[in-house]
Amino acid sequence: MTQTSFGPQLSARGLTRRYGPFLAVDDVDLDLAAGDRHALIGPNGAGKSTLLNLLAGTIRPTAGQVVLAGRDITRTRPVRRARLGLSRTFQTPAVLESLTALDNLVVAAWRHTGTHTAWRPARRRTLAARGLHRLDEVGLGDHAHTPARELSHGQRRLLEIAGALTANPAVLLLDEPAAGLADHDLTLLLDALRRLPAQTAVLLVEHNQDVVTTLAHTVTVLHHGRVLATGTPHAIHTHPAVAEVYLGTPHGTG
Repeated sequence: MTQTSFGPQLSARGLTRRYGPFLAVDDVDLDLAAGDRHALIGPNGAGKSTLLNLLAGTIRPTAGQVVLAGRDITRTRPVRRARLGLSRTFQTPAVLESLTALDNLVVAAWRHTGTHTAWRPARRRTLAARGLHRLDEVGLGDHAHTPARELSHGQRRLLEIAGALTANPAVLLLDEPAAGLADHDLTLLLDALRRLPAQTAVLLVEHNQDVVTTLAHTVTVLHHGRVLATGTPHAIHTHPAVAEVYLGTPHGTG
């Protein structure tokens, strides 16, 4: 998908994270335009989750810049980034296990508004109605009143994604959304991600190549914290350097 005339929704320039002598992320440039479906792949330890955390604001960069919709957010806290239109999920689903699925979404929606308004019944009913719609979208409508701790791992994953969507984000960062999912839950996940608003830019870190091929328009490969290659899923699959470092196939074979 081509970039809009308004520039990227999210961009990184020279993004670097150093831990002593170790460069976890090394001078990475990345652009996400409205509607992009962009996958970030690479071997374990390549820097994928660190890059996602830098974009989300969970950790601060050693160098470089992050810009969201034209605004420099390099030093902006994660909560503020969420209110500006950037949502994310984690490798381990982050849900409030003592609350029902629906109440998880009500709390998420309330937090995203940034309001200090009292917890009024009318406001809760409005947010609950929206939450029920979100649960239906991810296939959890029948579990609205089920405590999150009683949901399967895959269902908690879907619930977390629904919570991230309550803010109607311009950019959604997904950290290994398919990790640990059974086939049924994976089908629900793919269906939910296909139904994302067309204008939402999505960056997902993912090891499941079927998910990458199904969802992504563009794939970026990280290796030792640096961008090794960026292209379509087909171009990346046939890229000789990617085959050598990521797929374990030497140049000139297969």
